[in-house]
Amino acid sequence: MKKLLKYMKAYRKECAFGPLFKLLEAGFELMIPLVVAKIVDVGIADGDTGYVLKMCMLMVLLGIVGLACSLTAQYFAAKAAVGFATRLRHSVLEHLLGLSYSQLDMLGSSTMITRMTSDINQVQNGVNLTLRLLLRSPFVVFGAMVMAFTIDFDAAMTFAGVIPVLCIIVFGIMLITMPMYRKVQAQLDGITADTRQNLSGVRVLRAFRMEKEETKQFETKTQNLTASQMAAGRISGILNPLTFVIINLAVVVLIHTGAIKVSQGVLTQGLVIALYNYMSQILVELIKMANLIITMTKAAACADRVAGILEIIPENHHGDKHGNLKGKVEFRNVTVKYPGASAPSLEHISFTAQPGQTVGIIGGTGSGKTTLVNAIPGFYPAEAGQVLLDDENVSAYDAPQLRRRIGIVPQKAVLFSGTIRENLLWGNPDATDRELWEALEQAQIADMVSGMERGLSAAVTQGGSNLSGGQRQRLTIARALVRKPDILIMDDSTSALDYVTDSRLRRALRSMPDAPTTFIVSQRAASVREADQILVLEEGCLVGIGTHEELLKECAVYQQIYYSQFPKEAGVNG
Repeated sequence: MKKLLKYMKAYRKECAFGPLFKLLEAGFELMIPLVVAKIVDVGIADGDTGYVLKMCMLMVLLGIVGLACSLTAQYFAAKAAVGFATRLRHSVLEHLLGLSYSQLDMLGSSTMITRMTSDINQVQNGVNLTLRLLLRSPFVVFGAMVMAFTIDFDAAMTFAGVIPVLCIIVFGIMLITMPMYRKVQAQLDGITADTRQNLSGVRVLRAFRMEKEETKQFETKTQNLTASQMAAGRISGILNPLTFVIINLAVVVLIHTGAIKVSQGVLTQGLVIALYNYMSQILVELIKMANLIITMTKAAACADRVAGILEIIPENHHGDKHGNLKGKVEFRNVTVKYPGASAPSLEHISFTAQPGQTVGIIGGTGSGKTTLVNAIPGFYPAEAGQVLLDDENVSAYDAPQLRRRIGIVPQKAVLFSGTIRENLLWGNPDATDRELWEALEQAQIADMVSGMERGLSAAVTQGGSNLSGGQRQRLTIARALVRKPDILIMDDSTSALDYVTDSRLRRALRSMPDAPTTFIVSQRAASVREADQILVLEEGCLVGIGTHEELLKECAVYQQIYYSQFPKEAGVNG
């Protein structure tokens, strides 16, 4: 929690005024038993109705002023807690966006979602309650004890004996439950991951009729989470009964002692009532303190998890070189290995792509095609060898500037809720409508968009679920082209297109003015056969490089892929 306190610096005033007004409220509350004592000992004893009414009015006034102080304290505490959580959430998101692909893969999306939402909400609640009660409750407890000593020393010794016992119970239970709440939050990560996976893959679940199996697994995990929560809850639940028992025993002792002293004439009935009220205040505040400790325990566990994200040092594999790219890409004996993987995904890859060339990349599933193109913008650093852009190592470039010059069409067509225009402007926020239509024409989707009732303002649902697979792919291609990139990477992004549209798209890319160096990853031999050079990958190794004609003569892997898709040509050549 200490590591997150820097986000409270902007709310120093609120952090001071919140507890201050709570202490003022507590001060007024401590005066109430004395007023009640006066009513009993003076007003009722003397039959002075006017005095009783006057003291009752004083109590009402103390209550109103106390309420005003409480509302003011709540305002400052809420402002500080919400502001703190907002700053923390922004900082965590910014930090996550600065992490490398490898670090994000290690964390997992479910963990990041839980820590950005549930964990930070728990911390926010903890901060709010801490500002309101952390000083108030101890102040009332010890204030009531001091007030009791001003009334009678012997009776007050009961207070002095009870409070340390209660503190030991409260803090002992806190130490036991804190690791249990950490375990609960970790289990929540797993449930979040399963929920996200099931919702995103609901169509696949239904297609394979796996609903019952997934439901059983989900129920098992939620039952384990419930068991963990109940275990922590049972221990936390001991707090209230224990404090009630101890306080009530103390009340019995207090009343017994007070009754003896009243009969001896040492104390008045009103003062005994005041002592009882102070003991009741202690009971109420210790219950609040117990609940506060539970909330603070959860908040501290969640704060540690959030701080763990912020403690991850971003892998900086980039320098400060700026400027446009000519488009030359060279791999020199490059090896790439994912964190935790047993073997490299790419081994000893070497090739050169000249500016404006089209490079096709083909190979079987898991051969390393996506890994290769992800190494170009530096998403995954080379474990060995060098990735060079315009004869400079990719690590010499400023990462944001570099990626502005590279257009990437990912394997999965990802669109965001909004409009077609808003999605295209991700490529270039300053692009005009004319430039957007130009990119749509190059991506072979201008006719579809112009046929829509609202054109560029047509709505896109989350993930582009209101569009077909081919439409989503062409819109993501258009988004990359809006950037007018120096290097264009298309990672199997035409798989949903028919052969005619795919062919038109490739012709449009070749005819672009100042055509970028284009990398086309595909399972289709037809999509890469016209490339200036084709890279053939198998199990992370480059087993062939050349034109379509050269590879048909020299590369057995390429022959196998090509003739499996064009068997008639295999018969002719055979």
